[in-house]
Order: sequence, then structure tokens, then C-alpha cells
Amino acid sequence: YNYLFKIVIIGDSNVGKSCLLIRFADDCFTENYITTIGVDFRFRTLNIGEKNVKLQIWDTAGQERYRTITNAYYRGADAIVLVADSTDMKSFEDIPDWLTEVSKYVPEDTYKILLINKSDVSDEEKVITEEHMKKFQEELGIIAIETSAKTGHNVDEAFINITKHLLEKKTEEGGTDPGAATGSMLSMESLKEKYENTC
Repeated sequence: YNYLFKIVIIGDSNVGKSCLLIRFADDCFTENYITTIGVDFRFRTLNIGEKNVKLQIWDTAGQERYRTITNAYYRGADAIVLVADSTDMKSFEDIPDWLTEVSKYVPEDTYKILLINKSDVSDEEKVITEEHMKKFQEELGIIAIETSAKTGHNVDEAFINITKHLLEKKTEEGGTDPGAATGSMLSMESLKEKYENTC
């Protein structure tokens, strides 16, 4: 691969963070995914404009009791994926708190994107509207996209958006090195077997 980027997924519990990761990395979905304890991760390589880009994607537990564990994994992140549940307004209202938390560990210009998951549910069940998303985008300058881990709607598109942005940033910086995250990746190879499972 030409580049390696570290992406961290954060947000409240039960918004579908793990399901989004598995949909993107393994292209499958399970209704009965066990709540993440601590962290999990997957790899996927994308080909963007003749560049092979390896994404190392970390899924973090949403519960408060795991916060001290998960905080350590924010460091070195090239992008942050914030996730809210379209049927749960609190998960959306908590996003600023997640931004405050992550800002302690990553530079201010770290790329961030908000995914409003569970777009497959009926309009009656949705409480986060397009207006909410538009206002969020205007106030914070963070793109908000509706996704569905269940159907795959916009999941690849969201991660391709992130990857293209990171490539542009790397090109502007004039870098061709796979990045500092490579070192951390090597130390995690031993964890790979432990954490990886297939659907």
C-alpha cells in the first residue's frame, strides 16, 4: 500500500458503530452484535486514483466505564468518525461532548465526519431531521451523512469521502510516507487474531 491512515469511530452506545465497521470492512451485517468491550479494529484497503490506501479503523466502546481505555486509541488518528442513531435524539445531542473529549487527544484540524446511522428505518421513527444535520454542518463545519449499516446505504461513500480528504491533505503536505500510524500498526499485529472475526 502507498498510505496507511488510522480512523477512529466514536459515539454513544447502541448507535451502530460496530455494525458500520463490519459493514465497511467485511460487507456483512448482524442484528445481534455484542456490545464492544474496550476497542475492536479492522483493516480495509481502498484503491483511490491509482493509490492503494490501507485504512486501520478502530471501533470504540460508547459506555462511560470504558472511556479511560478508549481515550488512548484517539492518539495518532488521521480522522474521527462520529456516529449518532437517527431514532435517538440524545445520541445526536451528545456529539458535542464527544468532540470535546476527542479534542484533548487529536489536533484541531483532524478530519471529522458525522454519520447518522439507521437511515433504513421509517420516517416516523426518525427524530434527527435533515434540518438538524444542516444546522450541525453549518455550526461546526463537519459533514453529516445518513447511513445504514443494515443496508449498506452510504457506508462505503462515507469512508471513501474520508480517504479522499486524507489523501488530498497528504498531497498538500508533500508526503508519500505511509505515516506515523505504521509504527503503531506493527505492534498491533499480535492483537489482530484476537480481535478479528468473520460473519
